[in-house]
Amino acid sequence: MTLPPPCTSLGRQCTSLRVTLRVGSLEEGNDSLDHEATWLRGHTENITFLELWEGEGDLYTDAVLHVPCRFLAREGEGVRCKAFGFTGPVPLTRRQAQYRQLGGDRFQVIEGRRVVARNLPRSAPAVPARSLPVVSDVSANPCATAPCRTADNRRSAACCRDLQVEIMCTRKQRKLEALVRSRRSPYLCKIEREGDYSIDAEMISACGYLEPGGVNCTLHGRGRADGRTAKPDLCFEWPPKRQVLHPGCVFGKRRR
Repeated sequence: MTLPPPCTSLGRQCTSLRVTLRVGSLEEGNDSLDHEATWLRGHTENITFLELWEGEGDLYTDAVLHVPCRFLAREGEGVRCKAFGFTGPVPLTRRQAQYRQLGGDRFQVIEGRRVVARNLPRSAPAVPARSLPVVSDVSANPCATAPCRTADNRRSAACCRDLQVEIMCTRKQRKLEALVRSRRSPYLCKIEREGDYSIDAEMISACGYLEPGGVNCTLHGRGRADGRTAKPDLCFEWPPKRQVLHPGCVFGKRRR
């Protein structure tokens, strides 16, 4: 059973949580980190991404996770904390629009570990055999009609709405860890600590590069000026063997 965090009143922590997310090691190089950061910072539905920065050999991004506390309940026009009994108006967190699609062939991506706006024309980039065929042609995209779903039972293109995040939180930051663990499931769940400096979690937050309808990727078939694909390379990866896939995934084994 999850214990409530040590709160003393209603506040922004009731509806959102500011954290630092790890993107990757600087040893991976720009090619890898640009893809990783573009992918991570693309998931804008329930995450507001702030500054991208480097420190102690790693690349990080500050972010606000817009997932309410599981102990927060509606009470009339206000809210009540079921753990401590605090009551009052709904704590608000300002959210700014985060545009990843800037119109036409222009997109916001990460390049050289920096946030930039680039023209990314359509091309026909070579992709590995057995790459995921998530394309802009609905008739040829198996994910468009797949019955897959995330834990909140939203259907279709679940892997573009579900992501793993590494939240920087030392063992001494007990309040922060308690606040993370108190988030409402399944929007932030499967929280595990494997080391002294961070905790892993799964979050539902749709990618901002999706077309209307939430299935096709607007970066698919586009290339960067240096020849790399605009679409993050990890989005082309075939699911590894024995990976737990989303229910109804077209790449999973069919039950007899």
